[in-house]
Amino acid sequence: MAEIEIGIGKSGRRAYGLDDIAIVPSRRTRDPEDVDISWEIDAFRFEIPLMGAAMDGVMSPGTAIEVGRIGGVGVLNLEGLWTRYEDPEPHFEEIATLSADKATRRMQEIYEEPIRPDLIVERIREIKDAGVVSCASLTPQRTEKLAPHILAAELDLLVIQGTVVSAEHVSKQVEPLNLKQFVRQLEIPVIVGGCASYQAALHLMRTGAAGILVGVGPGHACTTRGVLGIGVPQATAIADARAARMRHLDETGVYVHVIADGGMSTGGDIAKAIVCGADAVMIGSPLAAAHEAPGRGHHWGMATFHPSLPRGARVATEQRGTLREILVGPAHENDGRLNLFGALRTSMATCGYESVKEFQKAEVMIAPALQTEGKSLQRSQGIGMGHG
Repeated sequence: MAEIEIGIGKSGRRAYGLDDIAIVPSRRTRDPEDVDISWEIDAFRFEIPLMGAAMDGVMSPGTAIEVGRIGGVGVLNLEGLWTRYEDPEPHFEEIATLSADKATRRMQEIYEEPIRPDLIVERIREIKDAGVVSCASLTPQRTEKLAPHILAAELDLLVIQGTVVSAEHVSKQVEPLNLKQFVRQLEIPVIVGGCASYQAALHLMRTGAAGILVGVGPGHACTTRGVLGIGVPQATAIADARAARMRHLDETGVYVHVIADGGMSTGGDIAKAIVCGADAVMIGSPLAAAHEAPGRGHHWGMATFHPSLPRGARVATEQRGTLREILVGPAHENDGRLNLFGALRTSMATCGYESVKEFQKAEVMIAPALQTEGKSLQRSQGIGMGHG
């Protein structure tokens, strides 16, 4: 891709977000009932290609179980409130009532409570005992220390997750996690991320991970792009990771799954992420709008409560329906924020594709007017596609 000159001696690629592109219908259509949106990774099969984000305001053991029963997989944050407090509900209540100017500081204080290994085991087993796939996340800094406890609890899938995770972390202060060695020695499949470039994705794939998370800063609660100035628009980030996946497959014969993480709020966003190359999506903000979500209509990222450099905000959202209604319907609103995976199924059927892997071959166009063309009445009335 041609680079654009920013100034003498400095140039850069043009990048695109999901709002900048549109899926082009093909010559064929299908019945939605004939479309298969299931996802398989390692030994696990899911009816919908969904990972519920490891955000405390979104994912509790209870919501992880419900997501599993609906057909996806919920990711529990093993460094969050559920592993710091026996009963975190009073803290969720308090966080939901904090004023905007007090929220970050008070959350930093709440998260000062040490992580309890016994609660890690207890929360994982609670999910497993419900008969669904157990999945949980750790940051690279705590992975080796807490690994014995996740193995004792017999976790099914581990996510090693940070704002940016690299296959080669360099430190003069501490011995960093050897990601390649750890992933290959661990007895369970690992998903690692985030990343947002071809090279970073390729190197993460070479660690032996079953999947990688793609997305740096697109989440609704994330402020990384403002605080640190880093990130890549999500459509381009996913497409670059897709290219890395193809190269890795050619080199090794091993298919590593690409999971788009963040920046999706509607079924159309999810469909476009799949077409760009994602095998599945990780979403948080849409699930925070569920009546069952522990955040009481609020959600926040994993770095919101960082003790010295918070990179997230506590974001309020309108509670719209149950988890089931948000994920698989039925929808009672027309703005695309309910029945997300029914929308994916219909998008695939309308374009004539039978499976998620086939849908990745769909044609896209750069479409800056996609959200506004012919929608002046909706925008002026704040309804449908003009909803704020």
